[in-house]
Amino acid sequence: MSHVSAREAAPISFPAAELDRRFYAFTLDRLVAWGLYAAAGWAAWAFMADGSGTLVAVLAVVGVVLVVSLASAVVLGLRGVSLGKAAVGLRVVAVGTGEPIGVGRALVRQLVLGVGALPTFGLGVATLAWTAVMDASARRRGWHDHLGHSVVVDVRPAPEVESEAERPRAVVNLTALRLAAPEPEPVTAPAPAPAAVPAPARAEPAQAPRAPRAPQAPPPPPPSPPAGRRIRTEPAPPAAPPSSATTAPARWRVAFDTGESFVVEGLALVGRGPQARGGEDVRHLVPLPSSDMSLSKTHAQFLVAPDGALVVMDRGSTNGSMLVRSGVTRELSAGKAVTLLPGDKVRFGDRSMDVSRES
Repeated sequence: MSHVSAREAAPISFPAAELDRRFYAFTLDRLVAWGLYAAAGWAAWAFMADGSGTLVAVLAVVGVVLVVSLASAVVLGLRGVSLGKAAVGLRVVAVGTGEPIGVGRALVRQLVLGVGALPTFGLGVATLAWTAVMDASARRRGWHDHLGHSVVVDVRPAPEVESEAERPRAVVNLTALRLAAPEPEPVTAPAPAPAAVPAPARAEPAQAPRAPRAPQAPPPPPPSPPAGRRIRTEPAPPAAPPSSATTAPARWRVAFDTGESFVVEGLALVGRGPQARGGEDVRHLVPLPSSDMSLSKTHAQFLVAPDGALVVMDRGSTNGSMLVRSGVTRELSAGKAVTLLPGDKVRFGDRSMDVSRES
């Protein structure tokens, strides 16, 4: 088994959080903050009811807002969580490192969110959500995430997979299947019918004696086939076309954007730290770096099928795999093999692989 370049295993990655869960966390955080602001406003109103100054009450409310905002930024910057995010299983981390973003970046991020949440008929929050939807990196990073160099990830534990799903999946190349005429079932010839026994002649009335009639010989039975031999009742199927195994094997070369390039000689696994399952005969292990943690540990596989075609299959990665052919991009379905052509490009997370065929 040959290995491509070796590298240290990257830390465990988490998928980018869905927008609906981020909305739930944002709503919980706003409810808690607005509850504290309402309590401070009620206390200020009670303070003014005793005849005290209005300026002192307003400053008290502003002070409560600043303290709550600062405390939220400190917790978010050092721990990556808030009350709402902790409740729904989300965390804010730095892009590329997965570490907390720090208090300074958290303050910038909280300031943008606070301005967006001002009473503007929801336009501010909707604008931030729109920037997250239109994120080119597909990690749903809004404008406030870009300013804070952060990304919101889903840290809930992955569901346990039954042992049946851990069995290796066989790569099936549909283009290699050929339709063959079914071989007819052999039919045994029927046993010969027994010879008919002539019926006894009826007695003739008393007449002159006749010469006795010679007995008629029974017809000869049909020839019986030798014991154990079967007779086919249909013509034999046509001869199969010559096998493609006699032709020269195809040589497919793959080249990654990291500089790795090799001729495919067997099953290849791609990922941050690819590992073979039990019973898999792996020829190439291709560990690749991933700056944004969009590459799964064992992301995809590819090999040369018996008919000479190069096929690729996504192994249920978190961020999926994409096939780029003639400028058109489509997503690969997990667990389904796809035949590659010369000139194709396959994207595994933030890494890409070019396909070519050598003569």
